Amino acid sequence: MDLSILDFVFAGLAALAAGGVNALAGGGTLITFPVLTFLGIPAVAANVTNTVALCPGYFGGTLAQMKDLQGQKHRLWIIVPASIIGGVLGGFLLLQTGEKLFKDLVPYLILLASGLLAIQDPVRAWLIKRMGEGHGSKLEKLSWLPVGLASIYGGYFGAGLSVIVLSALGLTLEDTLTRLNALKQAVAFSVNVAAAVFFIFSGKVVWPIALVMAVGALIGGTLGGKLAGKVKPSTLRWTVVTIGVIVSIIYFVR
Repeated sequence: MDLSILDFVFAGLAALAAGGVNALAGGGTLITFPVLTFLGIPAVAANVTNTVALCPGYFGGTLAQMKDLQGQKHRLWIIVPASIIGGVLGGFLLLQTGEKLFKDLVPYLILLASGLLAIQDPVRAWLIKRMGEGHGSKLEKLSWLPVGLASIYGGYFGAGLSVIVLSALGLTLEDTLTRLNALKQAVAFSVNVAAAVFFIFSGKVVWPIALVMAVGALIGGTLGGKLAGKVKPSTLRWTVVTIGVIVSIIYFVR
């Protein structure tokens, strides 16, 4: 890839924004992935590079919620292996998808991710209502199945994964939203690391830009964590949703 210094600056700033957005509201991929393709990186390579680059941000998010994972070791043993397998399988499916087919799928994937982000608040409201009414599920041992299916999507594209995982956990587990959020973060981290490790050997990672973005994502995630409570997540989320819809329309037109 013949990338200029300005391209690296642009990608780094996009990753910085994505790290902050992921920490506050989610949907950072809807910022970084389009930027990478607009810089001329082929769609599959852009998606692979994006997954590898944003991993440090997910690690930071998981560390921040370690306290809420206490006492959930038995659940982690059920869902983390499913997350890892799903992430690798999704990554494998991505690499088997030809460049042209994936490029054709991109606007639909971005539109789907924007829709998932848009329904995040209703999903949370449904979960809170369900927990409050005590509709406890006896399906905890089967939680690996919906989480595993969500993880395949996460390894393939990933934007909006948190909403799917939170819904999947709510169907099979009964707990507070805070503890489910911590599990969701652990799943997202496992999926992305599994897919990233798989992608490392694919030859598709644009390493110079991935390293710059990784630094940006880490800084953005740290800043986002410090801004929590000062920025309204719903406002930020709807901004990202709007960006996602506009970007998908641009892809449809191109």
